[in-house]
Amino acid sequence: MLDKFAFGRPTPRLLADLASHGLDLSAGTRTDGLQRLVPLVEPLYEALVAKNRQMDHWHADETRWLVFVSLPDKRGPRWYVWVFQSAAVVVFVLDPGRAHEVPEEHLGSAATGLRNVDRYSAYKALPQGKNGHILLALCWAHQRRDFLGVAADWPSEQEWARGWVTAIGALYQRKDRRLEVRADSEAFHQRDQDLRGAVAALQQRWETEGAEPHLHPARRQTLSSLREHGPGRTWFVEHPEIPRDNNAAERTLRAPVVGRKNYAGSRALWSGQLLVEVLSLLATLKLWGLNPRRWLTAYLEACAQAGGQIPTAPCRWQPWNLSQEQQRAWASAPAPPDST
Repeated sequence: MLDKFAFGRPTPRLLADLASHGLDLSAGTRTDGLQRLVPLVEPLYEALVAKNRQMDHWHADETRWLVFVSLPDKRGPRWYVWVFQSAAVVVFVLDPGRAHEVPEEHLGSAATGLRNVDRYSAYKALPQGKNGHILLALCWAHQRRDFLGVAADWPSEQEWARGWVTAIGALYQRKDRRLEVRADSEAFHQRDQDLRGAVAALQQRWETEGAEPHLHPARRQTLSSLREHGPGRTWFVEHPEIPRDNNAAERTLRAPVVGRKNYAGSRALWSGQLLVEVLSLLATLKLWGLNPRRWLTAYLEACAQAGGQIPTAPCRWQPWNLSQEQQRAWASAPAPPDST
């Protein structure tokens, strides 16, 4: 499980590695072994999904994934892996489509809170967003890339674009400085006012520059996007706890991207479902500072002791239900020895 899903190594390479140790194992044997793990992982995944839906702040993103199966209502092998990341749990979802129904169904109609996303139209089409139950905090990192692209493609616009990049960086710094003093109400108020002033100045800047009659096309396109998505870029002012970008989801999404590059995709629906279930588990364990090898060893040993079945009360294996002793035993970094 770790070799494939955590480290992204394709089956032929693993089999070649095992052969070098003198173990001649067929690809079918390994595949059958993975399929037998599906019912042992499913209840853990369902608990992650339920926990994720209880949160009120998520990062969301998606990337393409190939599933080489034939379905009556699906043309071609292109599917999508979505990620929904909160402070306590990460959930990946595999779906044939990339429409707003996927995040809408995952969170449920009663969901409320904030979501960090990019500018993809599916997020803006969410009913939970249109009725004001979920606020979309749009990613400043994507906007910054627009200006960097202008600087790279248009030498005449480099100075202008780099000026905007500097201004966006200053916004990041002001937000960080405000968070540094959250415990000090007076200092927080002063830095909060400084941040609000900077945001207002930046808003005025993009409105003024965007209204100029003879703008360079690259400037016009970039500023039009900034004006269109302006409201979603300033939710971090009223909600200090949310980031200014969606980098957390992009970093987490690297796991399936590496898998896609190394072993192309999934050859069966159960394989694709196992992928998102194990990736969800591994990413959540990482959030809680747990070593996946130690945790998986303990869980699978419990399954073996239960006769190859799900152990009693699988909910007790979720990171938020672990005892302090279990957290120490399965921590990513071993606890320092007792000096006494």
